[in-house]
Amino acid sequence: MRKVQWTPWWWAGAGSVAVLGVAAVVPMPPAGWAAGLAYLFVSSLLLSRGLRRRGATRFGAANAVTATRSALVGVATALVVASVVGEASRAPLLVTIVAVALALDGVDGWVARRTGTVSELGARFDMEVDAFLLLVLSVYDVQFVGWWVLAIGLMRYAFVAAAWLLPFLGRTLPHRYWRKVVTAVCGIALTTVAAQLLPPFANVLVAAAALALLLESFGRDIIWLVRMNRAGAELVSPEKASARDESR
Repeated sequence: MRKVQWTPWWWAGAGSVAVLGVAAVVPMPPAGWAAGLAYLFVSSLLLSRGLRRRGATRFGAANAVTATRSALVGVATALVVASVVGEASRAPLLVTIVAVALALDGVDGWVARRTGTVSELGARFDMEVDAFLLLVLSVYDVQFVGWWVLAIGLMRYAFVAAAWLLPFLGRTLPHRYWRKVVTAVCGIALTTVAAQLLPPFANVLVAAAALALLLESFGRDIIWLVRMNRAGAELVSPEKASARDESR
């Protein structure tokens, strides 16, 4: 029996079915499901290009977990856009989907380490899914805490834009577990605000604390990059870091 060769488009297809399935059950304008499908298509296209550049056409178990999270983010994107354009909010469904995506966040890295498949592409894929989820949640939470919360979702993309002007900011950073912690905390904080479990003033405090943590994390990386750039030091890729740790 021939083994199925999974590719990013399998998960894009699964996510598309989920988006359209939700749209069939929950009133959703075309802008909602179109946004969800657009995210799934673009993310799968970019991932496929990344795989081809590395001489691969499929990925392993760790990236499959991340792709599952990405499919859930596609559904969340559709629900948030539907809410923004005026349809009735489906907060319980959105919060449930996001909670599952957040719960899976630590699984892909664990699988990658257990299977010896840690890679720069996998780490980048995981990071971009996290970043887009924070952006989607930030957009949804504007109605509860104000426009300033968008700073949480836009920070990653502002950093990328800055790297176009200052190329050294785009160099690969060494692994730092604190980034994952901050990202997870921000996701939980924004989901808590979306769920409206707390009074308004507490929502503002929770979102502000998440923003402060994110500023600290990005600030630390930027300072490190500036120092390393001045020193002309070589930065460590995830593959080199993994090999170095295994040799110890």
